[in-house]
Amino acid sequence: MNVQHRGAAEARRGFPALLAAAKKGRSTIITWHGQPVAALLPISSQGLAAPQQPLLPMAGSGKDLWGKSSTRTLRKLRNELSR
Repeated sequence: MNVQHRGAAEARRGFPALLAAAKKGRSTIITWHGQPVAALLPISSQGLAAPQQPLLPMAGSGKDLWGKSSTRTLRKLRNELSR
């Protein structure tokens, strides 16, 4: 595991570089007065990055959601808002 240690002030100044390192898979331990207080980890290492789900299976799932005429329904809604 590729881990680097940075003091809080250095981490604050170099945050964009730390993000770039995380994107490349490197972790950073952030210290305060020599004591570790936080970790910046690549999200992929935590299993939190869910792949985007395709929208194609949802195609047509809103059929008749707005009634027989979506134009008429939207016109009614606009009229209600303008009252």
